Amino acid sequence: METLQGLVKGVKVESQTAALLTSAACGLGALLVVMRTVSGHRAAKEKIQRAKSRRTESLQRAEQEVLRYKQSHPSSDSAAILSLSLSELTKQLREGSLRPEDVFYSYMQKTLAVHKKLNCCTEILLESFDQLKTVGSNKDGLLYGVPISIKDNVSYKNYDCTCGVIVNLNHPAMKDSVIVEVLKKQGAIPFVKTNLPQALLNYDCSNPIFGQTVNPHNPKKTSGGSSGGEGALIGGGGSILGIGSDIGGSIRIPASFCGICGFKPTTGRLSSQGIVPIYRGQKCVLSSPGPLARDVDSLALCMQALLCDHMFSLDPTVPPLPFNLQTYQGSRPLRIGYLEHDGYSQPPPSMIRGLREVRALLEQAGHTLVPYEPLRVNHVVTELIVKGVFADGTTSMLQKLKGGPLDPSLRPQVHMYSVPKWLKRTLVFLLKPFSPRIPAVLSALCGIRSIPEVWKQHAAVEDYISETIAHWRKYNIDVLLCPMIGPAFNLLYCGKLTSLCSLTMLYNLLNFPAGAVPVSTVTAQDEEELKHFRGLYQDFWDKLHKQAVTDAEGLPVAVQCVALPWQDELCLRFMKEVEQLVKHRKN
Repeated sequence: METLQGLVKGVKVESQTAALLTSAACGLGALLVVMRTVSGHRAAKEKIQRAKSRRTESLQRAEQEVLRYKQSHPSSDSAAILSLSLSELTKQLREGSLRPEDVFYSYMQKTLAVHKKLNCCTEILLESFDQLKTVGSNKDGLLYGVPISIKDNVSYKNYDCTCGVIVNLNHPAMKDSVIVEVLKKQGAIPFVKTNLPQALLNYDCSNPIFGQTVNPHNPKKTSGGSSGGEGALIGGGGSILGIGSDIGGSIRIPASFCGICGFKPTTGRLSSQGIVPIYRGQKCVLSSPGPLARDVDSLALCMQALLCDHMFSLDPTVPPLPFNLQTYQGSRPLRIGYLEHDGYSQPPPSMIRGLREVRALLEQAGHTLVPYEPLRVNHVVTELIVKGVFADGTTSMLQKLKGGPLDPSLRPQVHMYSVPKWLKRTLVFLLKPFSPRIPAVLSALCGIRSIPEVWKQHAAVEDYISETIAHWRKYNIDVLLCPMIGPAFNLLYCGKLTSLCSLTMLYNLLNFPAGAVPVSTVTAQDEEELKHFRGLYQDFWDKLHKQAVTDAEGLPVAVQCVALPWQDELCLRFMKEVEQLVKHRKN
């Protein structure tokens, strides 16, 4: 009996000891987690501070260089230089009536001034000061002496491509992207990197490293994204030509919001080597680098400069198709498809008015306009676009956001991405009777369950492209005139309204070249009509859309021009036609 009591006592003591040890281990584990989290936050803060310091130092160095040059060259007429179009500028540089130094320092000075107002630059490329000294060796280049801005995710040797995320800091590019190499060969001088949204997949322009970029026409509005730094800088007059990238409207939306021109070429027409995506491997919705500028001729000149033997040699995966100047300069009447909405997203009154005015101008100029309806956009948005971009159930995207703060502009998207799959599926069931769009998106964000399903999804994309081309030919159209997202949104709305990307992202899925052209500005009458805007679904997203575009009087209104794959020159020719007709109407 005593032995049994001793055993019981021993077990009790051991149980108490085990409980104490377990509690201590749990406490220590919790302490380690807290310490790791605190340490991670501190490391992220330090990384951000270093990046900000690098930017500040580069801006200060550029200011000093500009001041030094202006003091030694007081007769340099910056205002006259900044007023020139790209074609006029290149002509005068080639003839020698303008010096590359005067052009470079004029734009550098203007960039510094625009950045102070709009917060559009991530870093001045200090090597550009050295390149300026040797630029004469590329005097035969089509862009000789032209300062060019590049988006943050365009690789430039020894500089980060942050994509607005902490994990990409302190990983400088080992070499220039192919596009940067070709630009330099053509005599251009890349001189500044520009801002973008956190993790790229957003059409605002804010991140925790460099902050919010605002619109050159109204600082209460966003510049758009993801090439929003380019849109703001060019729209503000600080750059004459820029390079962005576009996976869902990321060139076209900033162009629309900032009142400039932007062109997304057929993917594969320009080299994407050294253009950094937020994550690699996604093959359904294709990204493409492309130019942004003040006019269409500048876009065409940039494409002509890039589509050269040097690019085809550096990247043999690019088809050796030089720019077809004859197509771009063509004048035959076009047969143009026309739509005011895609059946999924309804543009506000100002954008519809702009579209209708352009349709009337095209008809008056002798072109034929044909009503066109895209195929099954409701189904395509969720099953091909959302499910294609987030086939992994948003895992890659969320992984890239780890280790740093979340930007307010991206927070609504990330909250939706972060909902566990079981809860997403439950919400789909619960919300279906009340909202047709939100449940379908939540379901698509669950991703694709197996490899055979991925292949089926890829095949569905291929089939949709073939069907759309056949549908296009049935209408017997050359090009398509369709709405753009706009006018510029109030801050913090883009992340809540990803549904609107159907208007632009469809053409990334199809891999059709597409561009944005400014055609008007928002009027008081447009604002009045917006009060009665209800949208196609009259759901939560339509209500948010109305709030996003209020107080836009005077802001740019754009249209979108689209062509079939590899008909980039025809798309640009159509954009030029729209631009010229609008200009003649104003005159």
